[in-house]
Amino acid sequence: MESLKTLMQGVDVQVVVSRTYSLSMCMSLRYEPTDPYVVRAAFSTDTDEPVEWVLGRDLLADGLRGSAGCGDIRIWRAVGLGDQAMYIVLGSPTGTALLEVPVQDVRTFLENTQALVPRGTESGHIDWDLELANMFAKG
Repeated sequence: MESLKTLMQGVDVQVVVSRTYSLSMCMSLRYEPTDPYVVRAAFSTDTDEPVEWVLGRDLLADGLRGSAGCGDIRIWRAVGLGDQAMYIVLGSPTGTALLEVPVQDVRTFLENTQALVPRGTESGHIDWDLELANMFAKG
């Protein structure tokens, strides 16, 4: 199986606290061709270990075009900000975060992932023998 490199990109995001207050934070996006359906988003603060969320690559792409997702992860374009920003809501039992994310950064990252693994070819990049071995080992 061909080995392709992992893509990583830092994105400056705003954590929206209220209508008038937000905090800047860096979100690190990571795409691994061996796990081609997902994008990992890691958030770190000065005091904590990074928190990682697993986002569907298609979910991010759908969020660029309109509203996408339900439940723990929702994405939509920021109305009134033109083509500049999108919102991502990450919800867990311990709380919810609303992130304002630059559209162009996400678009560029997704274009790079699709140059590496085009949409529709993801299953050809999975080591199915390894996946089955892992599944039976956990069973």
